[in-house]
Amino acid sequence: MNNKRILAWARPEILALKPYQSAREEFVGGDREMILLDANESPFENGMNRYPDPMQGKLKKRLAEAKNISENQIYLGNGSDEVLNQLMVSFCVPKKDKAVILPPTFGMYKVCADINQIKTIKVPLTKNFELDVESILKAQTKTTKMVFIPSPNNPTGNCFNVNDIRKVVKNFDGFVVVDEAYVEFANEKSVLPWLSEFDNLIVVQTFSKAQGMAGVRLGMAFAHETVIELLNKLKAPYNINSLTQDAVLKRLKEQGLVTQQVQQILQEKERLLEELSNITFIKKIYPSDANFFLLKVDNSSIRYKELINRDIVVRNPSKQIGCSNTLRITVGTYEENNALISAFKTMEV
Repeated sequence: MNNKRILAWARPEILALKPYQSAREEFVGGDREMILLDANESPFENGMNRYPDPMQGKLKKRLAEAKNISENQIYLGNGSDEVLNQLMVSFCVPKKDKAVILPPTFGMYKVCADINQIKTIKVPLTKNFELDVESILKAQTKTTKMVFIPSPNNPTGNCFNVNDIRKVVKNFDGFVVVDEAYVEFANEKSVLPWLSEFDNLIVVQTFSKAQGMAGVRLGMAFAHETVIELLNKLKAPYNINSLTQDAVLKRLKEQGLVTQQVQQILQEKERLLEELSNITFIKKIYPSDANFFLLKVDNSSIRYKELINRDIVVRNPSKQIGCSNTLRITVGTYEENNALISAFKTMEV
């Protein structure tokens, strides 16, 4: 692989951009203990008076080991939302370029596109919520820079056929962003190993779901080194704070617990699905590879309000293409799930 077409896809302004160099990037002292008088920080030690590592070196090293990729293939953002936005800023020219989204899908793709004045081309999923590969590839134009594929998909919960994803990556003349926010819950494995094969693949993951750290806001992009170099040009000097870096490093030592919690959620999901299959106003339960599932009900607005009245909040994605009269439900704790089951049963009366 080479980086020629990646550079050709990049915005000229980003290629020409000279990024701000923070004090911590300008001088790197290695293991030497230095007197730091360069960054206008407070000299009074309180654990947080110094700026964080701007390139998150220690954290990237641990992630590289865990993901079996190079540290130079990792970009960290303040949540996946920032990562998605930076991808559009790097490669999509406002009012000219386009991005393909596959509704029903994660709403932030279109929001990021709208913010950056990027037109979105909608290629709906099939009736079974699968990729329409032929239509995706037909949607390409000279100004179509990327397509967003969340797998497992949100809000439907299903993984897409891995061969279909591969066909898109192989034949799409632009970036294919595979959003794996819920991959730890799925039987399907990550497509991360494909990075050595495809220079147009970008894999996005997060610490907000299975890792149980939504509050720290850490999103990750894994891609060709040239993509990462361009993203690093755009980032704020200290975009990942010290608290987040320390918390994630600690969590990386607790992966046994994370695996245990994932299994617990999956077991609870199966129990929920079995209990809810007997509720008469639930017309269909869609297959799920995530920590949530989609239900088709008789009237989603009424059922949503009934749950609110019982102090239970779910999501009503009914306005999305193909999702009329549906509710999206996240799997909770044993006690929370019991409350949900009880609520559904009382709503039948």
